[in-house]
Amino acid sequence: MKLKYLAVMSAAIATAIATAAVTATGAALGDAGNDDASPIYGVKLPENYRLWPMIAPAHEAAPLDELRAVLGNDLAIKAYQDSTLPFPDGTVLVKLAWKHVQSPEFEPASIPGAATTVQVMVKDSKKYAATGGWGFGRFINGKPADEAQHQTCFACHQARVRNHDFVFTRFAP
Repeated sequence: MKLKYLAVMSAAIATAIATAAVTATGAALGDAGNDDASPIYGVKLPENYRLWPMIAPAHEAAPLDELRAVLGNDLAIKAYQDSTLPFPDGTVLVKLAWKHVQSPEFEPASIPGAATTVQVMVKDSKKYAATGGWGFGRFINGKPADEAQHQTCFACHQARVRNHDFVFTRFAP
C-alpha cells in the first residue's frame, strides 16, 4: 500500500514539475495577444527572472548613462560556460537597467538610480527565424514598450553582433 502511494505521489510531483517547466518556458516565450506581451514578438517577462544568475554587469555610456546587469536562465548560463554558439533554443537573456547615479557616501562609486527598462531576448529558431532566431521584449515599469521601440531591437543586434549569434553580452568570469 505504501509503495503504491509513493508511486502515485512521485507521478504527481513529476507531473507538477513538468507543468511548471512548460509554464515557465511559455511565460518567457510569450503568447501573442496578451497585454503583458511585447508587440511584434509576443515576448513576456519571465517569472522569477530576478533570481537568475548574472552573466555580466555593464555600463552604457552617454546618452543613456545606465548601469546594467544581464541575467540568464539555466540554458543561457550553460551555453556561456561551454562557449556554445549559436545559443540553444530556450535560451532567455534578461537585461536590467538603471540610471547611473554617483554614490552619496563614496564619490568614486556608482549606485543604481531609477529603473529604466527590462529587456528580454528569447531564442526560438523556428518562431523567430526572420530575426536570427531571437524574439525581443522591452518593458518599462513592467509593461511592454511601444512597437516603435521594438522595431529597433533586431536591426541593432544584426548590425553589430551578427557573428556572436546576435548577442552583445559576454560572460564575466
